Amino acid sequence: MQSGVAQMEFSIHGMTCSACSTRLEKMLTRAAGVQQAFVNFATEKAAVHFDSTATSVAALVDVVERTGFSVGTDKVSIRVRELHGEADARRLSAALEQVGGVVAVAPDVAAGRVDVTVIAGGTQIGQLLAAASTAGFAAEASQAELADADTLRRSHDDERLAADRRTLKISIALTVPLVLQMLLQFAGFDDSHVGPELEVLLATPVQFLIGARFYKAAWNALRGGSANMDVLVVMGTTAAYLYSWYLIYSLGPEAEGELYFEASAVIITLVLLGKYLEAKARLRTTDAIRQLMDLSPETARVRQPDGLVVDLPVAEVLSGDSVIIRPGERIPVDGEILSGSSELDESLITGESLPVLRQHGDAVTGGAINISGLLEVRATNVGRDSVLAKIIRMVADAQAGKAAIQRLVDRVSAIFVPTVIVIAIITFAVVFLSGGVFEPALIAAVAVLVIACPCALGLATPTAIMTGTGAAARAGILIRDIDTLERAATLNSVAFDKTGTLTQGKPVVMDIYCPGQDEGILLQKAVSVQQGSEHPLAHAFLALALQRDQQILPVSEFRSMVGQGVRGVVDDHAVVIGSQALIAEDAAPSKLFLEQARQWEEQARTVVWVTVDGDVAGLFAIADPLRVQSRAAVASLQAAGIRTLLLSGDSERAAASIGRQAGIEDTRGQVRPDEKAAVIQALMAEGNRVAMVGDGINDAPALAAADVGIAMGSGTDIAIETAGITLMRPDPRLVKAAVDVSQAMLRKIRQNLFWAFVYNVVGIPLAAAGYLSPTLAAAAMAMSSVSVVSNSLLLRRWQPDLADHDS
Repeated sequence: MQSGVAQMEFSIHGMTCSACSTRLEKMLTRAAGVQQAFVNFATEKAAVHFDSTATSVAALVDVVERTGFSVGTDKVSIRVRELHGEADARRLSAALEQVGGVVAVAPDVAAGRVDVTVIAGGTQIGQLLAAASTAGFAAEASQAELADADTLRRSHDDERLAADRRTLKISIALTVPLVLQMLLQFAGFDDSHVGPELEVLLATPVQFLIGARFYKAAWNALRGGSANMDVLVVMGTTAAYLYSWYLIYSLGPEAEGELYFEASAVIITLVLLGKYLEAKARLRTTDAIRQLMDLSPETARVRQPDGLVVDLPVAEVLSGDSVIIRPGERIPVDGEILSGSSELDESLITGESLPVLRQHGDAVTGGAINISGLLEVRATNVGRDSVLAKIIRMVADAQAGKAAIQRLVDRVSAIFVPTVIVIAIITFAVVFLSGGVFEPALIAAVAVLVIACPCALGLATPTAIMTGTGAAARAGILIRDIDTLERAATLNSVAFDKTGTLTQGKPVVMDIYCPGQDEGILLQKAVSVQQGSEHPLAHAFLALALQRDQQILPVSEFRSMVGQGVRGVVDDHAVVIGSQALIAEDAAPSKLFLEQARQWEEQARTVVWVTVDGDVAGLFAIADPLRVQSRAAVASLQAAGIRTLLLSGDSERAAASIGRQAGIEDTRGQVRPDEKAAVIQALMAEGNRVAMVGDGINDAPALAAADVGIAMGSGTDIAIETAGITLMRPDPRLVKAAVDVSQAMLRKIRQNLFWAFVYNVVGIPLAAAGYLSPTLAAAAMAMSSVSVVSNSLLLRRWQPDLADHDS
């Protein structure tokens, strides 16, 4: 691994409640070389920032295992040519061990193979192949191996869920006879008990075989110096189980019908049922990432240099390769269209429901569906550099983070279990001393232990964040981290950049003035002179000519005057196009042209003059038009009480004109990039929570300075990297939607925490007072977690309100 700061995400197996995640986070933070660690109980992930010169991935895995948990790993086999001896094996091992996420390397010289153990989801096989190649070895993995690594990694949760389901079914089968016996006794059938021997046969496997996971997890927690949910379950069920044996030995035959084996079995079964329902629901909170991962095809159809088209694993596609995409197929890589045109469905990437037309020269994004045409695409961004990979990382990073309120909950959870144990002991003592009877005192104490498991507390925040960020991603809103989410929910001011944010970002010919002349002939001469120019204004002329199917004529004697315009000869006519100062050298404009130019300038339009053979022939008005959604975007923010302002590097007049069109009164023109940041900081100094919305390099300082930087996805990479929120399509209405989804997530977190605390605040006193049996306490505890996760899943319904707020 390279020296310096590194980051690795681990899948953690064996956590049962938030006390577990708090304990592991503490142990990782204390480990040598670790700078920061976050453990998320809901996602079962640990994100660790560490100094790779001071520790290693294997050392971090050891910390996790010593704390009592395990790390999810994959084993990948790579075939290696020319692996001749131990020296080659050591050299290859050393190279592979440098790849991030590699835990162990086991070369097999005789078989010409190396088995690599990697952190699940942390390493791509392409990275291993590249490391082997750099070390001088020709390595390859079969297409099946490439597919298996990803499929295996993503099927772990499904396999665990299936195993939990099988265990639960067995536990229910053993517990049902005990429950039926209890219900029949309540109904007055005193002779319905199954007998102590059968009770022991049914309850013992549930207690010590099916319940072994609780004993193991409780032991690991106590060995680590803390207590968790498993400690409570083990204490409660073991007490009920052992007390039943005590009754058998002390009462003999009279113990029949007086035992509590059913209580211990029912508690374990209900806890398992709750954990199963919770796990099943939690998997749905990660649907967003699963759907994104499903967007990437496993193979790509690549044209070889000799013209032959072959199917290759996507991991082996290189930047610059030509990829063929047929109608109905997903685009496997980011690229640029070399030939063909088609409508693409980009809805799962950008949130835009309507297909978009893409043709020669346009950029395409991996994961989009090619609807109608045959495309040949030159691959640009592949692997971890692709847009889809960045989206998945951004969503995963946001879900792996920990909100400030969750850190408080974790501190509460750390002392919660010991506090509950103390309450249970006090309950036992009070009930026993007040009545002198052991049995009701024990039952009340067991009920307190069982109902107080802190699972719901640990799930309240992360499940809401996971579901909400997934819903936001489906709508085209990517939230980088939890801090951004919390700040976005409290915004009261939004500053917009003009060009490319509120406007379309490309000049368009808005009007033509050529009294007494044919407009088409004038446009033909103008565009013919500018056909070789790279200036944005020249592109505006070319776009209009293409729109009108205008023929372009050859140009001679072409000359460009930087900052002024161009000259050339078209069809034996001398044509000059540019500023008024340039054409003044050849022609004197009439009052009609001067008056028209003045009117357009007052409308913040750029005026381009055209002369033909020394006479002014016409004027072109060019402007960067307002996006059709901009006015609605501004209106929706203002309706929510959020102040809006416009910061632009253009002239005051241009900024004011766009501001009027968009409905923004506070407009500021001629603002340099550093001055934009200063304006943002001044607003924040006044106590405002400010967002900056932009798309260009010049917006990066202001995006970084704001409480929340919001980048348009159509913008530059530096703007997107600087911002905390990225809008995957250039629709400024998504700014208000980002605020809405952030507020929705925080509301859901508060609701979840309320219900999680209510279960304990109400349940513990009822259990201590003897109003809840251990069975009912176990059911209530199980339902607390399920209700919290189910409440979070309601966020899946969230969709942005993109109604037109423009009056």
